[in-house]
Amino acid sequence: MGAVFHTLDLAGTAVFAISGAAIGMRYRLDVFGIGVLAFVAGNAGGMLRDVMLGATPPAALSGWQHVTVSLVAGVLTLLWHPRLERLRTPILLFDAAGLGLFAVSGTEKALAFGLDPLVAAILGMLSGIGGGMLRDVLVNEIPTVLHGDLYAVAALAGAAVVVAGHVLDLPPTVPTMISGAVLCFAIRLLSIRRGWSLPTASGLERHLPRQP
Repeated sequence: MGAVFHTLDLAGTAVFAISGAAIGMRYRLDVFGIGVLAFVAGNAGGMLRDVMLGATPPAALSGWQHVTVSLVAGVLTLLWHPRLERLRTPILLFDAAGLGLFAVSGTEKALAFGLDPLVAAILGMLSGIGGGMLRDVLVNEIPTVLHGDLYAVAALAGAAVVVAGHVLDLPPTVPTMISGAVLCFAIRLLSIRRGWSLPTASGLERHLPRQP
């Protein structure tokens, strides 16, 4: 399982890094800025997870793999740019994939550290949304998790699959983690396609009684 977890972690880093680099290109940042966004998007969530677990130094800083994967993903995104005329679609796809991979890997790592299942699911969700949040803040956007389509809910659903397997005393298996990642990915894409979202403040105000 250690090898499986490491593979999922690197895969999440790669796809989130691609989404970060794509956003950097959409905002016409220079090469350094694109590399920064690729690294931040690919690693901030995992670093947050490791710091909260006390697993220091974070995996992203304890070896060459995460940094290399992030930079290679950024370079490949630059090379593919001529074919990605509409960047919104690939950004959303890679972002959804990274969300699912980090949500399940973060949950599994939290369970391995002995955290309560509910807390492990929340930490898995934070692992998934952390990189995207910091990426959006760096380009002066309101983080996706705070508005619009289902984002944190999708990550929490994927984490819940891993937690359910743990509660049912199922061994931590690849099918369980992949199922959680696929569920998260599907919810995220369906929410975008069909416009699913949580109630907003303005929507709630319309249903609240007005003060005399």
